[in-house]
Amino acid sequence: MRCGEAAVPPGSLAGGRVVDQAAVGNAIRTLIARTEVTTTRALVAVSDAIASFRVLSFPATASDDDINRALSEQMDLGSGRMTRRHVEVSRSDGQQTVYAAVWDRSQVQSVAGAVRLAGLDPAVVDLKSLCIARSLAVDACLFVDLSTEPCELLVIEDRLPRLWHTFKLDRGADPAPAIAKGLRPALELRRRTGGGDDTPIVVRADQELPSSFSIRLEGLTGHPVEGLPQPLRVDPDVRYGPYLTCLGLIMRRKA
Repeated sequence: MRCGEAAVPPGSLAGGRVVDQAAVGNAIRTLIARTEVTTTRALVAVSDAIASFRVLSFPATASDDDINRALSEQMDLGSGRMTRRHVEVSRSDGQQTVYAAVWDRSQVQSVAGAVRLAGLDPAVVDLKSLCIARSLAVDACLFVDLSTEPCELLVIEDRLPRLWHTFKLDRGADPAPAIAKGLRPALELRRRTGGGDDTPIVVRADQELPSSFSIRLEGLTGHPVEGLPQPLRVDPDVRYGPYLTCLGLIMRRKA
């Protein structure tokens, strides 16, 4: 397996959005040449900043029209640029669980355009949150990604993303209080909806955290803190931390 990573030119990305397709495409093309990747079929993960998602439950007897009407009330498209899609993800006890997403077509087209300028065919575009939930070997967790700027929080339940938001982190300060503050909205929401306090916090970071970090974060939040689990069916020699999103793309059932 070949892998690699590279930064894009300053100003070519902003808030998860592609601003300069040519610059991003050239950076991808250079990375492909350096890593000697020969395939041209690309699976692409995009930032949740350009989309919105919901996980909703409906009676098993609900039709697509019933679900679409409910989604129209809860996920307003707002303009002709927006697209919505939903898929059934499970069915039990007379209920069906539906994952629905709304995204800005122009933003996805910008990502796809940059990939094509790199000489690749964007066969699949997926949300980062779905990829992370798919790759983590846990059913539920509060996933904190410190490798991004701003930091990201993803609430995962039943192996599905339920909530995504971002928060700022002072890189020179003790990270535990700042992360606890960033987690507060999600923890309050879980308490109101009956979420358990035993749901672990899983942290991904580019650099090693202080040895006391886990104990301090547990004390501040009341939730256990666990290390990043080894993804299922992934060779132990693979540096899975930096490539967690990519591994989630590979784990797609359909591509």
